[in-house]
Amino acid sequence: MTAALVIGAGPAGLMAAEQLARAGIPVVVCEAMPSIGRKFLMAGKSGLNVTKDEPLAAFVARYGAPGLRPMLEAFGPQQVQDWCRDLGQEVFTGSSGRVFPVAMKASPLLRAWAGRLAAAGVEFRTRWRWTGFDGDGFRFDTPEGVQVLRPKITVLALGGASWRRLGSDAAWVAWLREKGVGIAPWKPANMGFLVEWSPKMAPFFGQPVKGVALIAGDRRERGEFVISSRGVEGGGIYAVSRALREGAALVLDLLPDLSADEIARRLARIKPGETAANRLRKLGLGKVQIALVMEFARHAPIDHLKRLPVPLIGPRPLDEAISVAGGVEWASVTEDLELRTLPGVFVCGEMLDWEAPTGGYLLTACWATGRWAGQAAARKIRL
Repeated sequence: MTAALVIGAGPAGLMAAEQLARAGIPVVVCEAMPSIGRKFLMAGKSGLNVTKDEPLAAFVARYGAPGLRPMLEAFGPQQVQDWCRDLGQEVFTGSSGRVFPVAMKASPLLRAWAGRLAAAGVEFRTRWRWTGFDGDGFRFDTPEGVQVLRPKITVLALGGASWRRLGSDAAWVAWLREKGVGIAPWKPANMGFLVEWSPKMAPFFGQPVKGVALIAGDRRERGEFVISSRGVEGGGIYAVSRALREGAALVLDLLPDLSADEIARRLARIKPGETAANRLRKLGLGKVQIALVMEFARHAPIDHLKRLPVPLIGPRPLDEAISVAGGVEWASVTEDLELRTLPGVFVCGEMLDWEAPTGGYLLTACWATGRWAGQAAARKIRL
């Protein structure tokens, strides 16, 4: 009999496996994809943001999920940095407080981690796709045909419902529901939004909009975003995506460092007769910002510099979101992240119902919950 089974070889699953191995428990990690950490590697493609260096209370508040608090207190921003260094990956903190490995990429960290796990005796089985329960066992489609494992304890780290091509297809929802596990509906998080552009905006597709403040309901965030052929996306949009998803309108402050009175004084110094575009340019707006003003406030461009409405059609599809809200309800798990209706089965990572902004929060919570579930599973198996 397999002692400990971890299904899913993303950040949460690998962290759970590490805790079990440290406790001296033989661990088998099954992964549906051809290699481990596929989504982790994709997340680090343009720079791996592992956490955010900020006070723990502010960090925890970003999630809006009280159940995460003890896990993040046990493995928060400082512990993440120490863990990276312990793997031989030095980190640095950028001006925004975001923490990155010096190497910037995810692959050196993943290679070092996989090597440490293998040295600890963790067994990896790739192309093993979980297909549901088989009595008290877990059934897999494998290169060798159908296999059934009956471990003493199991940690599920199967991801959410975005990035299906990287393995997060949420197929597990139906199987857990059949076992009486409550699942909160999926919602896209950290996603772009659709905009119906006029043909005049085509030359600006792919260009960033910098130096603005994005307003959505009572949220106001400084940031930048990108204009795409389908709408708007990027860090600034993701920062307010939850409010936008819940119905708030998107409004831009194109000159966040200037008051309305200062803008009026500067406009008064511009010669009469200038075109609207020239007046906007002399105020300091770039070509992309001017294009946005002319797109959405052509008849009163100057009046909308502090509050330019951007009409949104809706969010991008769930599978195109960076992450998701929804998943296993907190009422369905114990304080140890053990499923109440499936004793001996633990869950962690994006399977749980929590939502976080980008900026290192996603990875930290995956690691923290994987660590928590792995340690709890190790205690359980010793009983």
